[in-house]
Amino acid sequence: MPENWPQGALIVLGASEEQIPLYPEARRRQIPTIAVDMRSDAPAFPFADATLTISTRDTDAITDALGDIRPAGIVCGASDAALASWHTLALHYGTAYVYPGSALAAGDKAAFHEIAASCGITGYGWTASDNPDEVVTKATQLRFPIMVKPVDGSGSKGVTHVTHPDHLPAAVACARSHSASRTVIAEEFVPGRPLAIEVFMHNGRAVMACIKDKEFVGGGFVVKRLRTAQLPSATRERIEATVERLCRALGITDGPANFDAVLGTDGHARIIEANARLGGDGVPRLLTAAYGVHVVRALIALALGEPFGEHLAPTRAAHAALELIGSPLTVKGELIAWEGVAEARNLPGITDVELYAQPGDLVRPHDQSGHKIGLIVAAGATAADASAALDAATALIRPVIRPTEDTQ
Repeated sequence: MPENWPQGALIVLGASEEQIPLYPEARRRQIPTIAVDMRSDAPAFPFADATLTISTRDTDAITDALGDIRPAGIVCGASDAALASWHTLALHYGTAYVYPGSALAAGDKAAFHEIAASCGITGYGWTASDNPDEVVTKATQLRFPIMVKPVDGSGSKGVTHVTHPDHLPAAVACARSHSASRTVIAEEFVPGRPLAIEVFMHNGRAVMACIKDKEFVGGGFVVKRLRTAQLPSATRERIEATVERLCRALGITDGPANFDAVLGTDGHARIIEANARLGGDGVPRLLTAAYGVHVVRALIALALGEPFGEHLAPTRAAHAALELIGSPLTVKGELIAWEGVAEARNLPGITDVELYAQPGDLVRPHDQSGHKIGLIVAAGATAADASAALDAATALIRPVIRPTEDTQ
């Protein structure tokens, strides 16, 4: 660890691949960064000016290690683990922007259900408890099929679609194993069109909103593709008004949030869950490709206490689509090579190709968001144009992966 930390630095809580865009943006502005992550091999560490290998949850250890540093600000991207620390450390250092403590309720799926109900938003049946037997008993009274999840989970980890009560005990045990609080929520499954909504609030209003269609890996619940959604204007306005109301209820007057929703055949959207932070899975790049907005720039400006609205003003009205690249194998493997990357980057309409794994790296089956190994973003004048460009690029890019010997 450095003896003299850079003063006036931006402390970035997290250094996963999702956080990488924060570091080049700070460097573009000539603001030094201190990356905090418990992994010594965190992917974003090479982009930081200084690194601190400590859990982002351990605020006491962070402040002890940094000593009398005077940071310019604190920021966190698409990471739930560090949100509570963002609030605590901002108060400790007296930064211009303090992440709202009330927004932490978004990370508790049971608490979020109650907040949504208090806003008059139509819900559906659910039950939650840290007692596994209680969850199983009460879940049998819900309408099947149901979803069983860790109440504080993210990235589709520990999520099971349950069609019969006999499968509840195993699903609850799986969800508990992925929950820091050992608490499980069971929810009635909501059929319909899966949507993801990204917003950025400014003075209590959603000045930037994007509704996206979601496609999943192998019919499961891990996102594979996102694309800007085509919806009737009345439906879009209802959804945007709903998430704006939820943001205010969570105390988010300035800053990003994203929501998962399902649009039913009745034309009404059910909000499934919320994340009071930037969206992951490359969403900031999709927003830039579609609208020319820069949510990462806006977030850093917010963290520094600067005006940030200019970064959220659309400069184009295109359609965009994003594909997440995962291992095609159902077992662990070693990445041997990438094929077709240069050709894909040169295709018309392709705006971004990012690779998170390099030859020699261990890669896992794409059964959770954190196991993606790359992404591709495309834009076009129409939704069909964007999708066609993305299809062409995904047909070219191929990760060559060799199963490892320890897979059985």
